Amino acid sequence: MKAVAGLLTAIGVVLVLAIGASANNTDGSTPPSVDTSSAIVQLTGDPVSTYVKTKPARGKKIDFNSNTVKSYRAQLSAERNDFKQWLQANAPSAKITGQFDISVNAVSVQLNGTSLDTLRSAPQVQSASYEGLYHPTSTDPDLSLISAFDAWGGDDQAHAATAGAGVVVGVVDTGIDINNPCFSGTQKTGPYTNGKVLSAAVFYNKAANQHLDAAPVQDHGTHVAGTIACNFDTAASVNGAAIPYGISGVAPAAKLRSYNIFPGNVTDARDEDILNALDAAAQDGVDVINMSLGGDAHGIQDLLTNAVDNLDQANIVVAVAAGNSGPGHDTVESPGSAARALTAGAASVGHIVTAVITSGGDEYFGDTGEFPTVSSDLTAPLKLVTAGAAVTATGLEDGCAASPAGSLANDIAVVSRGNCSFSQKEANARDAGALATLVVNNSPIAITMAQTAGFGTPIPTYIVSLAQGTTLAGHDGDDATIPAVDSYRDFGPNDQMADFSSQGPTDVDFRIKPDVVAPGVNVLSSIPNTFCGTTATSCFAFFQGTSMATPHLAGSAAVLISQAEAAGRPYTAEQIRSQIVNTADQNVLTPFVGAAADEATDVNVVGAGRENLDSAAHAAVTLDPVSVSFGSVPSGSGQSATQTVSLTSLIGPAAFTAQITGTTGTGVTFSASAGGDGTVAVTMSAAKGAGLGDHQATLRILQGDREVAHAALYVFIKQ
Repeated sequence: MKAVAGLLTAIGVVLVLAIGASANNTDGSTPPSVDTSSAIVQLTGDPVSTYVKTKPARGKKIDFNSNTVKSYRAQLSAERNDFKQWLQANAPSAKITGQFDISVNAVSVQLNGTSLDTLRSAPQVQSASYEGLYHPTSTDPDLSLISAFDAWGGDDQAHAATAGAGVVVGVVDTGIDINNPCFSGTQKTGPYTNGKVLSAAVFYNKAANQHLDAAPVQDHGTHVAGTIACNFDTAASVNGAAIPYGISGVAPAAKLRSYNIFPGNVTDARDEDILNALDAAAQDGVDVINMSLGGDAHGIQDLLTNAVDNLDQANIVVAVAAGNSGPGHDTVESPGSAARALTAGAASVGHIVTAVITSGGDEYFGDTGEFPTVSSDLTAPLKLVTAGAAVTATGLEDGCAASPAGSLANDIAVVSRGNCSFSQKEANARDAGALATLVVNNSPIAITMAQTAGFGTPIPTYIVSLAQGTTLAGHDGDDATIPAVDSYRDFGPNDQMADFSSQGPTDVDFRIKPDVVAPGVNVLSSIPNTFCGTTATSCFAFFQGTSMATPHLAGSAAVLISQAEAAGRPYTAEQIRSQIVNTADQNVLTPFVGAAADEATDVNVVGAGRENLDSAAHAAVTLDPVSVSFGSVPSGSGQSATQTVSLTSLIGPAAFTAQITGTTGTGVTFSASAGGDGTVAVTMSAAKGAGLGDHQATLRILQGDREVAHAALYVFIKQ
């Protein structure tokens, strides 16, 4: 099964549910990004999560039973009624469809012809924006890479039973299939709930009219949930190939709550749906929220990023995808651009289940996407197609023109990707007598082929990587065998940055994002059993995308919270984020194929590095903020600026020192000095005429001569 990419929009901006660059490629049009028939209206006044009298004390959660919280919510309700009365008098066709007071103080409005400017003129209104449209977008090698077993204390059932125990993670996604063995084993408490998935609710404002509920019809949410908390050592197979190990979630003992914002086959969800889900999660008392969502950032006007920041201050860790708009700077998406989000970039896990095509002793890994596979092992000569235009990247013809009749009879046709649809290439090869088609990708990015209607019944068609295609072309005329049964391969590379992974800095304020990188390419996890047939009792698939990296961070947060609670140690959401970010492994990531070497060290590509859960579990100190950005500075200004980083020892009384390493660029220096009050002052000094562009460095926190934490530093020098 393959991931399906799509778009999301929030506060009038395009968002991508960050499921991955391997999404089916049809070269289709981009779905609409906003719903101009509805709006999110932010009202004046703080929400419960940040109002001075109701926000929780540091390290606590909102007490919804307190009289103060109840009174303030009643006050906000009265103010919403005032706005409703204003609407009735000034915009009678507009109707309020939803209301929020926990993460944000806002309402959703069906406009019915009312303009945004009219709404903005109301005395109760702070801002108004069209609602965005959201579309779903994809020992255990994953866990070994991030040292999860070490963090648990061992890779056995006894240690897995404590990994995330007592912690609840909210999954805002497409629902969770409790029938998959990743979540089964406990008694059902409802059609979509059991002892593992404690609740399942739908958040889609047309759900009642369309008779939709929380059923996990789509696959994305179940995949994400499996990465977070799949039962320990779950047996799995993909396309008939047995996985040679039992898979597990990062926090297999954690519990889940499902907040389905894409019920049925719905692929559009609006801001109000997500905000409703976030508020419900907070009221349900979750400890962590996973939001595999991303999209175009909208600066300080982005209400969804504000909601994430507010929930973090209410002591809920919110893990968010950086997005799949990379490569290139300034591509990080919302709400991963939120300052207090735990934002994930994606790197590779070097394993997959694939058709292992062989020729002359070489192996090639083929993916069919939506095309059929061979029904039995096929051995036939490889034949390079000579019809069509040559593609520079591969040196092969694109197969977009018809080949002479019979010229590929009983052969396996080899063509290049590019210039026309996969179905056109396949149809041309089929018409010339080919038994199967191999497509050589023309770029390093992973792609899953989609069919285009109108080309008849296709023959088996596979795509191989650009790198492998170069060798494959050298076997023209040699026999090749395409197997009917896929095989598991752990072939590497691990820790290679995904070219689709979105990069910082954030717009407007030039902050570092993502915060940290996690496995997000070729991630194996659960999907609804219905995707493997109506009688299937288990179903698994490889997906890729920053959506797949995000639940690694959510599961890691669950493990750390569980450990803190077991030790009786108070914690805050920002401390949990810091444990993950500021102990990440540096210098283990490599750039994607074709990228410059510094892509693997650029703080706006990799953040603090690739997460190491064991290092996070043994963190000695936490930092706030987790990175330091000085924004954009004019080259001729000669500015200096200082920011304070607060340190919190997790090991009792301890002395820490600070140093700066790895400064890049010319004309900019960074310095740091540790104060006696548990802070570090970080100073950026830009000389007049400093080199334009990115400048970065690393703040290292030492205990004696041992580094115990590090943080990325950044400034952008502009004209």
